Amino acid sequence: MTVLRSALSRQTRPLNLRAMSRPRSLSTSSVTASEAASQMLHTFQDKTIVRKQTLDGNQLQKLCLTLGRRYGLGPQLDLTLGCPPAGTPVPPGYHLVYFTPSELEEDLGADGTDRTFNAPAPFTRRMWAGGQMRWNDGTELRVGEQVEEHTKLLSAVAKKSRDGSEMVLVEVNKEFWGERGLALVDQRSWIFRKEIDLSTISSISSKPPMPPPRGGKSEVRDVVVGDNALPDRVFKLSPAALFRFSALTFNAHMIHYNESWTRGVENHPGVVVHGPLNLINMLDYWRDVHRVEGSVLEEISYRATAPIYAGEEYTMSSSKMNTDYGMFEVLVKKGDQVCMTGHISEASSWSY
Repeated sequence: MTVLRSALSRQTRPLNLRAMSRPRSLSTSSVTASEAASQMLHTFQDKTIVRKQTLDGNQLQKLCLTLGRRYGLGPQLDLTLGCPPAGTPVPPGYHLVYFTPSELEEDLGADGTDRTFNAPAPFTRRMWAGGQMRWNDGTELRVGEQVEEHTKLLSAVAKKSRDGSEMVLVEVNKEFWGERGLALVDQRSWIFRKEIDLSTISSISSKPPMPPPRGGKSEVRDVVVGDNALPDRVFKLSPAALFRFSALTFNAHMIHYNESWTRGVENHPGVVVHGPLNLINMLDYWRDVHRVEGSVLEEISYRATAPIYAGEEYTMSSSKMNTDYGMFEVLVKKGDQVCMTGHISEASSWSY
Protein backbone atom coordinates (compact mmCIF):
# COMPACT_ATOMS: atom_id res chain seq x y z
CA MET A 1 0.00 0.00 0.00
CA THR A 2 2.84 2.41 0.82
CA VAL A 3 4.46 1.81 -2.56
CA LEU A 4 1.17 2.36 -4.39
CA ARG A 5 0.24 5.55 -2.56
CA SER A 6 3.71 7.10 -2.85
CA ALA A 7 3.81 6.41 -6.58
CA LEU A 8 0.40 7.97 -7.16
CA SER A 9 1.34 11.08 -5.23
CA ARG A 10 4.15 12.03 -7.64
CA GLN A 11 3.44 14.88 -10.01
CA THR A 12 6.15 14.19 -12.59
CA ARG A 13 7.57 11.11 -14.24
CA PRO A 14 10.67 9.52 -12.73
CA LEU A 15 13.92 10.39 -14.48
CA ASN A 16 17.13 8.55 -15.32
CA LEU A 17 15.49 5.17 -15.76
CA ARG A 18 17.77 2.38 -16.92
CA ALA A 19 17.06 -0.59 -19.13
CA MET A 20 16.72 -3.88 -17.33
CA SER A 21 19.07 -6.73 -18.14
CA ARG A 22 18.33 -10.45 -17.95
CA PRO A 23 19.48 -12.13 -14.74
CA ARG A 24 22.46 -14.45 -14.88
CA SER A 25 21.44 -18.09 -14.70
CA LEU A 26 22.52 -20.31 -11.84
CA SER A 27 23.18 -23.61 -13.55
CA THR A 28 23.24 -26.04 -10.64
CA SER A 29 20.06 -27.66 -9.35
CA SER A 30 21.50 -27.50 -5.83
CA VAL A 31 20.84 -23.75 -5.64
CA THR A 32 18.53 -22.95 -2.72
CA ALA A 33 15.53 -20.63 -2.85
CA SER A 34 17.37 -18.19 -0.60
CA GLU A 35 20.35 -18.11 -2.97
CA ALA A 36 18.08 -17.65 -5.99
CA ALA A 37 16.27 -14.76 -4.31
CA SER A 38 19.56 -13.09 -3.41
CA GLN A 39 20.74 -13.44 -7.01
CA MET A 40 17.58 -11.74 -8.28
CA LEU A 41 17.97 -8.85 -5.86
CA HIS A 42 21.61 -8.41 -6.84
CA THR A 43 20.82 -8.45 -10.57
CA PHE A 44 17.78 -6.16 -10.57
CA GLN A 45 18.57 -3.78 -7.71
CA ASP A 46 17.80 -0.14 -8.58
CA LYS A 47 16.98 -1.02 -12.20
CA THR A 48 13.86 -0.01 -14.09
CA ILE A 49 12.73 -0.99 -17.55
CA VAL A 50 10.69 1.51 -19.57
CA ARG A 51 8.55 0.53 -22.56
CA LYS A 52 6.32 2.70 -24.75
CA GLN A 53 3.21 1.63 -26.62
CA THR A 54 0.29 3.25 -28.41
CA LEU A 55 -2.94 1.73 -27.11
CA ASP A 56 -4.70 0.47 -30.22
CA GLY A 57 -8.43 -0.17 -30.42
CA ASN A 58 -8.04 -3.59 -32.06
CA GLN A 59 -6.55 -5.14 -28.93
CA LEU A 60 -9.34 -3.73 -26.77
CA GLN A 61 -12.01 -4.94 -29.20
CA LYS A 62 -10.61 -8.47 -29.27
CA LEU A 63 -10.49 -8.65 -25.46
CA CYS A 64 -14.15 -7.65 -25.20
CA LEU A 65 -15.08 -10.32 -27.75
CA THR A 66 -13.03 -12.92 -25.88
CA LEU A 67 -14.94 -12.01 -22.71
CA GLY A 68 -18.27 -12.29 -24.54
CA ARG A 69 -18.95 -8.58 -23.97
CA ARG A 70 -20.33 -7.44 -27.32
CA TYR A 71 -21.32 -4.06 -25.87
CA GLY A 72 -18.61 -3.99 -23.21
CA LEU A 73 -17.57 -0.42 -24.03
CA GLY A 74 -21.04 1.08 -24.19
CA PRO A 75 -24.55 0.24 -25.47
CA GLN A 76 -24.08 2.15 -28.72
CA LEU A 77 -20.87 0.38 -29.74
CA ASP A 78 -21.30 -3.11 -31.20
CA LEU A 79 -17.77 -4.50 -31.04
CA THR A 80 -18.50 -7.26 -33.54
CA LEU A 81 -18.75 -4.51 -36.17
CA GLY A 82 -15.52 -2.64 -35.50
CA CYS A 83 -12.92 -1.27 -33.11
CA PRO A 84 -13.54 1.41 -30.48
CA PRO A 85 -12.56 4.92 -31.60
CA ALA A 86 -9.64 6.96 -30.31
CA GLY A 87 -10.37 8.46 -26.91
CA THR A 88 -12.34 5.45 -25.63
CA PRO A 89 -11.42 4.81 -21.96
CA VAL A 90 -9.70 1.50 -21.24
CA PRO A 91 -11.81 -0.28 -18.57
CA PRO A 92 -10.15 -1.32 -15.30
CA GLY A 93 -7.85 -4.30 -15.78
CA TYR A 94 -8.01 -4.24 -19.57
CA HIS A 95 -4.48 -2.79 -19.71
CA LEU A 96 -3.33 -6.40 -19.19
CA VAL A 97 -3.60 -7.04 -22.95
CA TYR A 98 -1.08 -4.27 -23.65
CA PHE A 99 2.68 -4.28 -22.98
CA THR A 100 2.84 -8.01 -23.65
CA PRO A 101 6.16 -9.96 -23.59
CA SER A 102 8.68 -9.20 -26.32
CA GLU A 103 10.85 -12.31 -26.25
CA LEU A 104 11.75 -14.61 -29.13
CA GLU A 105 10.44 -18.16 -28.86
CA GLU A 106 13.97 -19.45 -28.33
CA ASP A 107 14.21 -17.34 -25.17
CA LEU A 108 11.06 -18.71 -23.53
CA GLY A 109 11.20 -21.12 -20.61
CA ALA A 110 10.61 -24.84 -21.06
CA ASP A 111 6.95 -24.34 -20.08
CA GLY A 112 6.52 -21.44 -22.51
CA THR A 113 6.73 -18.60 -19.99
CA ASP A 114 8.63 -15.42 -20.71
CA ARG A 115 11.69 -15.00 -18.50
CA THR A 116 11.92 -11.24 -18.04
CA PHE A 117 11.62 -11.44 -14.27
CA ASN A 118 12.18 -15.14 -13.73
CA ALA A 119 14.05 -16.42 -10.73
CA PRO A 120 17.34 -18.17 -11.55
CA ALA A 121 17.36 -21.91 -12.27
CA PRO A 122 16.15 -24.23 -10.95
CA PHE A 123 13.24 -22.01 -9.80
CA THR A 124 11.71 -21.44 -13.23
CA ARG A 125 8.06 -22.59 -12.91
CA ARG A 126 6.02 -19.42 -12.59
CA MET A 127 2.55 -19.03 -11.06
CA TRP A 128 0.54 -15.79 -10.76
CA ALA A 129 -0.17 -15.50 -7.02
CA GLY A 130 -1.90 -12.14 -6.60
CA GLY A 131 -1.27 -8.42 -6.37
CA GLN A 132 -2.77 -4.95 -6.16
CA MET A 133 -3.90 -2.32 -8.64
CA ARG A 134 -4.57 1.32 -7.84
CA TRP A 135 -6.08 3.85 -10.24
CA ASN A 136 -5.60 7.60 -10.28
CA ASP A 137 -8.90 9.39 -10.93
CA GLY A 138 -8.94 11.65 -13.97
CA THR A 139 -5.95 10.09 -15.71
CA GLU A 140 -7.51 6.88 -17.11
CA LEU A 141 -5.80 5.33 -20.12
CA ARG A 142 -7.51 5.85 -23.49
CA VAL A 143 -7.39 4.30 -26.94
CA GLY A 144 -4.94 6.07 -29.23
CA GLU A 145 -2.63 7.57 -26.62
CA GLN A 146 1.00 6.66 -26.15
CA VAL A 147 1.65 5.15 -22.75
CA GLU A 148 4.82 4.36 -20.84
CA GLU A 149 5.18 1.30 -18.63
CA HIS A 150 7.84 1.53 -15.89
CA THR A 151 8.70 -1.81 -14.29
CA LYS A 152 10.99 -2.67 -11.41
CA LEU A 153 11.58 -5.54 -9.02
CA LEU A 154 10.32 -4.86 -5.50
CA SER A 155 11.34 -8.02 -3.69
CA ALA A 156 12.43 -11.64 -4.01
CA VAL A 157 11.99 -13.84 -0.94
CA ALA A 158 12.54 -17.54 -0.27
CA LYS A 159 9.38 -19.36 0.87
CA LYS A 160 8.17 -22.86 1.70
CA SER A 161 5.10 -24.38 0.09
CA ARG A 162 2.51 -26.44 1.97
CA ASP A 163 4.34 -29.65 1.05
CA GLY A 164 7.63 -28.26 2.37
CA SER A 165 9.26 -27.65 -1.01
CA GLU A 166 11.18 -24.45 -1.65
CA MET A 167 9.98 -21.62 -3.84
CA VAL A 168 10.73 -17.95 -4.53
CA LEU A 169 8.09 -15.23 -4.10
CA VAL A 170 8.75 -12.30 -6.45
CA GLU A 171 7.00 -8.92 -6.39
CA VAL A 172 7.13 -6.55 -9.35
CA ASN A 173 5.82 -2.98 -9.55
CA LYS A 174 4.49 -1.48 -12.78
CA GLU A 175 3.52 2.14 -13.33
CA PHE A 176 1.51 3.19 -16.39
CA TRP A 177 1.94 6.82 -17.46
CA GLY A 178 -0.49 8.29 -19.98
CA GLU A 179 -0.94 11.72 -21.49
CA ARG A 180 -2.62 12.98 -18.30
CA GLY A 181 -0.02 11.61 -15.90
CA LEU A 182 0.22 8.47 -13.80
CA ALA A 183 -2.92 6.43 -14.51
CA LEU A 184 -2.29 3.15 -12.75
CA VAL A 185 0.07 1.32 -10.42
CA ASP A 186 -0.02 -2.44 -10.89
CA GLN A 187 1.85 -4.55 -8.32
CA ARG A 188 2.11 -8.27 -9.16
CA SER A 189 3.21 -11.26 -7.11
CA TRP A 190 4.59 -14.40 -8.75
CA ILE A 191 5.70 -17.69 -7.23
CA PHE A 192 8.55 -19.64 -8.79
CA ARG A 193 8.84 -23.35 -8.08
CA LYS A 194 11.60 -25.74 -9.09
CA GLU A 195 11.65 -26.86 -12.69
CA ILE A 196 10.36 -30.33 -13.55
CA ASP A 197 12.73 -33.08 -14.65
CA LEU A 198 11.04 -34.09 -17.90
CA SER A 199 12.83 -37.45 -17.97
CA THR A 200 10.80 -38.57 -14.95
CA ILE A 201 7.38 -37.60 -16.30
CA SER A 202 4.69 -40.12 -17.21
CA SER A 203 2.85 -39.32 -20.42
CA ILE A 204 -0.56 -39.64 -18.71
CA SER A 205 -1.89 -37.59 -15.81
CA SER A 206 -3.16 -39.37 -12.72
CA LYS A 207 -6.20 -37.07 -12.75
CA PRO A 208 -9.25 -37.64 -14.99
CA PRO A 209 -9.67 -35.05 -17.75
CA MET A 210 -12.15 -32.21 -17.32
CA PRO A 211 -15.35 -32.43 -19.39
CA PRO A 212 -15.77 -29.69 -22.00
CA PRO A 213 -18.47 -27.03 -21.49
CA ARG A 214 -21.90 -27.94 -22.82
CA GLY A 215 -21.85 -27.44 -26.58
CA GLY A 216 -18.14 -26.69 -26.44
CA LYS A 217 -18.76 -22.97 -25.82
CA SER A 218 -18.09 -20.74 -22.82
CA GLU A 219 -21.02 -19.92 -20.55
CA VAL A 220 -21.45 -16.78 -18.44
CA ARG A 221 -24.73 -16.05 -16.70
CA ASP A 222 -26.06 -14.17 -13.69
CA VAL A 223 -28.21 -15.95 -11.10
CA VAL A 224 -30.00 -14.69 -8.00
CA VAL A 225 -29.54 -16.94 -4.97
CA GLY A 226 -32.10 -16.82 -2.14
CA ASP A 227 -32.97 -13.36 -0.85
CA ASN A 228 -29.70 -11.83 -2.04
CA ALA A 229 -30.46 -8.70 -4.05
CA LEU A 230 -27.17 -8.96 -5.92
CA PRO A 231 -26.69 -11.70 -8.51
CA ASP A 232 -23.89 -14.22 -8.52
CA ARG A 233 -22.08 -14.66 -11.83
CA VAL A 234 -21.54 -18.23 -13.02
CA PHE A 235 -18.73 -19.06 -15.43
CA LYS A 236 -17.73 -22.08 -17.45
CA LEU A 237 -14.92 -21.21 -19.85
CA SER A 238 -13.93 -23.20 -22.91
CA PRO A 239 -10.40 -24.05 -24.09
CA ALA A 240 -11.05 -21.72 -27.04
CA ALA A 241 -11.63 -18.77 -24.68
CA LEU A 242 -8.36 -19.50 -22.87
CA PHE A 243 -6.50 -19.83 -26.16
CA ARG A 244 -7.81 -16.46 -27.32
CA PHE A 245 -6.78 -14.80 -24.06
CA SER A 246 -3.32 -16.38 -24.31
CA ALA A 247 -3.00 -15.00 -27.84
CA LEU A 248 -4.11 -11.51 -26.79
CA THR A 249 -1.59 -11.40 -23.92
CA PHE A 250 1.14 -13.12 -26.00
CA ASN A 251 1.33 -15.67 -23.19
CA ALA A 252 2.83 -18.98 -24.31
CA HIS A 253 2.59 -20.65 -20.89
CA MET A 254 1.51 -24.14 -21.92
CA ILE A 255 -0.73 -24.84 -18.92
CA HIS A 256 -3.32 -22.57 -20.56
CA TYR A 257 -3.60 -24.25 -23.97
CA ASN A 258 -1.52 -27.45 -24.26
CA GLU A 259 -3.43 -30.28 -22.61
CA SER A 260 -0.63 -32.79 -23.16
CA TRP A 261 1.70 -30.58 -21.15
CA THR A 262 -0.71 -29.52 -18.44
CA ARG A 263 -1.88 -33.11 -17.82
CA GLY A 264 1.26 -35.09 -18.57
CA VAL A 265 3.86 -32.74 -17.05
CA GLU A 266 2.07 -30.50 -14.56
CA ASN A 267 -0.47 -33.17 -13.50
CA HIS A 268 -3.52 -30.93 -13.89
CA PRO A 269 -6.80 -32.43 -15.11
CA GLY A 270 -7.14 -29.83 -17.87
CA VAL A 271 -5.93 -26.49 -19.18
CA VAL A 272 -5.83 -23.79 -16.50
CA VAL A 273 -7.88 -20.59 -16.50
CA HIS A 274 -5.54 -17.57 -16.37
CA GLY A 275 -5.36 -15.67 -13.09
CA PRO A 276 -5.35 -12.32 -14.96
CA LEU A 277 -8.45 -13.38 -16.90
CA ASN A 278 -10.39 -13.92 -13.68
CA LEU A 279 -9.00 -10.65 -12.33
CA ILE A 280 -10.57 -8.87 -15.32
CA ASN A 281 -13.80 -10.83 -14.74
CA MET A 282 -13.79 -9.62 -11.12
CA LEU A 283 -13.49 -6.00 -12.20
CA ASP A 284 -16.21 -6.40 -14.83
CA TYR A 285 -18.45 -7.95 -12.18
CA TRP A 286 -17.94 -4.87 -10.00
CA ARG A 287 -18.75 -2.60 -12.95
CA ASP A 288 -21.92 -4.51 -13.81
CA VAL A 289 -23.25 -5.20 -10.31
CA HIS A 290 -21.94 -2.56 -7.91
CA ARG A 291 -20.91 0.55 -9.79
CA VAL A 292 -23.38 3.41 -9.63
CA GLU A 293 -23.26 6.80 -11.28
CA GLY A 294 -20.48 8.88 -9.77
CA SER A 295 -18.55 5.96 -8.26
CA VAL A 296 -14.90 5.52 -9.15
CA LEU A 297 -12.78 2.42 -8.80
CA GLU A 298 -9.79 3.22 -6.61
CA GLU A 299 -8.10 -0.08 -5.79
CA ILE A 300 -8.27 -3.85 -5.92
CA SER A 301 -6.13 -6.32 -4.00
CA TYR A 302 -6.46 -9.95 -4.99
CA ARG A 303 -5.06 -13.40 -4.31
CA ALA A 304 -5.29 -16.66 -6.24
CA THR A 305 -5.46 -19.73 -4.00
CA ALA A 306 -6.53 -22.66 -6.22
CA PRO A 307 -6.61 -23.39 -9.96
CA ILE A 308 -9.72 -23.42 -12.13
CA TYR A 309 -9.84 -25.48 -15.31
CA ALA A 310 -11.56 -25.12 -18.67
CA GLY A 311 -14.94 -26.82 -18.48
CA GLU A 312 -15.35 -26.31 -14.73
CA GLU A 313 -18.26 -24.30 -13.43
CA TYR A 314 -17.35 -21.63 -10.90
CA THR A 315 -19.15 -18.73 -9.29
CA MET A 316 -18.31 -15.11 -8.56
CA SER A 317 -20.16 -13.44 -5.69
CA SER A 318 -19.72 -10.33 -3.60
CA SER A 319 -20.62 -8.62 -0.37
CA LYS A 320 -20.23 -5.07 0.91
CA MET A 321 -17.55 -4.87 3.60
CA ASN A 322 -18.31 -1.35 4.79
CA THR A 323 -21.69 0.37 4.77
CA ASP A 324 -20.23 3.89 4.85
CA TYR A 325 -17.59 3.47 2.15
CA GLY A 326 -17.54 1.60 -1.15
CA MET A 327 -15.60 -1.49 -0.08
CA PHE A 328 -16.49 -4.91 -1.45
CA GLU A 329 -15.23 -8.46 -1.17
CA VAL A 330 -15.46 -10.64 -4.28
CA LEU A 331 -15.11 -14.42 -3.98
CA VAL A 332 -14.44 -16.85 -6.83
CA LYS A 333 -15.48 -20.37 -5.80
CA LYS A 334 -15.81 -23.90 -7.18
CA GLY A 335 -18.51 -25.32 -4.96
CA ASP A 336 -17.30 -24.55 -1.44
CA GLN A 337 -13.64 -24.09 -2.44
CA VAL A 338 -12.42 -20.49 -2.64
CA CYS A 339 -10.12 -20.15 -5.66
CA MET A 340 -9.58 -16.37 -5.71
CA THR A 341 -10.42 -13.43 -3.48
CA GLY A 342 -10.57 -9.74 -4.29
CA HIS A 343 -11.09 -6.63 -2.18
CA ILE A 344 -12.31 -3.60 -4.11
CA SER A 345 -12.38 0.01 -2.90
CA GLU A 346 -14.25 2.86 -4.56
CA ALA A 347 -13.25 6.50 -4.46
CA SER A 348 -16.03 8.67 -5.90
CA SER A 349 -16.57 9.29 -11.32
CA TRP A 350 -15.45 6.83 -13.80
CA SER A 351 -16.37 8.01 -17.25
CA TYR A 352 -17.87 4.86 -18.76
